[in-house]
Amino acid sequence: MNILFNKYQGTGNDFILVDNREGKIALTTEQVAFLCHRRFGIGADGLMLLENADGFDFRMVYYNSDGGESTMCGNGGRCITAFAHKLGIVNRSARFVAIDGSHDATINEDGTVSLHMQDVAGINFADSYTILNTGSPHYVQWVNDVQNTDVFTEGKRIRNQDEFQPKGINVNFVQLQNGKLWVRTYERGVEDETLSCGTGVTASAIAATAKATGDFNTTLYTPGGTLSVSFTKDSTDTAKNVVLKGPATFVFEGQVEVN
Repeated sequence: MNILFNKYQGTGNDFILVDNREGKIALTTEQVAFLCHRRFGIGADGLMLLENADGFDFRMVYYNSDGGESTMCGNGGRCITAFAHKLGIVNRSARFVAIDGSHDATINEDGTVSLHMQDVAGINFADSYTILNTGSPHYVQWVNDVQNTDVFTEGKRIRNQDEFQPKGINVNFVQLQNGKLWVRTYERGVEDETLSCGTGVTASAIAATAKATGDFNTTLYTPGGTLSVSFTKDSTDTAKNVVLKGPATFVFEGQVEVN
């Protein structure tokens, strides 16, 4: 099977995108893992199929690099919006459906993409960490030196704790340094640190407000680049009107043969 694909990245979080509006492509777990493999395949943190959906511009079907279908991906949502624009499906605005429900997105004049995320409820604040779901489950751990944190070892340990099984949890290590919020993320399904995680920085921005309420607009710094998150908290454990904004960049396109 020969597949046409596009490669996009959002602050270093990279994805394989495939136009499946004709519904002819059905990939196995092994095939997705092969395509995402950085030595034997194309190489990516995840793969997305763009499909038709009644009442929406398109459907986003997202797979992690291990081949399993996953929960919402914020950077992926921004990249698939840019891909839909390249295909001529949308102009500057899009409404699509993903595994966690519907999303609105806007392609801004500067080329960045703003993605409306789902409302976040049931935020669990503790002394040194916060647990919340921003379309994917996240554990936000505050650290004193994010640059020298062993993200792989410590992230893997937390991700595999019994209380988060059987599906595990994404783990973010966050530090406020010189007025800047720095974030590094261990992603389940990739089972490694990624250069950026959209739902992770969203979780980190919300966690940084602790139990404060009001309107917030936060800039966050990741190894792959800068993202911003805006939201409103009317109560201490709920965030509404959540918008993730950042670049969504075309890398290359090609064809690949999948057995």
